[in-house]
Amino acid sequence: MGWEKILRALLVGTIGFGGAFSASLFAQGPAADAPSAAVESASRPIAPQSLNFGHKFWDRENYALFAASAALSGADFAVTRANLQSGGKELNPIVRMFGTSDAGLAANFAGETAGVIGVSYFCHKTGHHRMERTIAMVNIGASAGAVGYGLTHQSASPTNAATIPAHQARAFTIRIKLGSR
Repeated sequence: MGWEKILRALLVGTIGFGGAFSASLFAQGPAADAPSAAVESASRPIAPQSLNFGHKFWDRENYALFAASAALSGADFAVTRANLQSGGKELNPIVRMFGTSDAGLAANFAGETAGVIGVSYFCHKTGHHRMERTIAMVNIGASAGAVGYGLTHQSASPTNAATIPAHQARAFTIRIKLGSR
């Protein structure tokens, strides 16, 4: 029996077991022969209740979170582009598909930022306010980690001092005067 059949059997068993003991099966309602209360129609229409979202979507905290997310996505773009141009390799397989051109790479990181804002807005509209902000925070952390990794693992570029021939390198001296003389 392969892994696929085992996983399928577990999934079907879990759904079946959960469905057999769900609360809706044990919910109690009026008996079929019980008298029901007469419902009178309202003389005036009832206005729908306004939904309370707790806060506006474009509040100060979301502005700050989305600005930080966009700034770190821009920094991630710059570091990734520099590494790819100097012979480095993109480790993220999704970004790797877009990394063949600067425009594709820019579109990837712009889409990432737009996706974060879009998913956060969906969470806001459905009342998941902590998740709304957590999504932006996770993206900020991931982008900051990618920028840090990219800066510490840069590929050797032709402009590094180690690759410049000795006869082309220019020596310079920095003199710092300490104290008074």
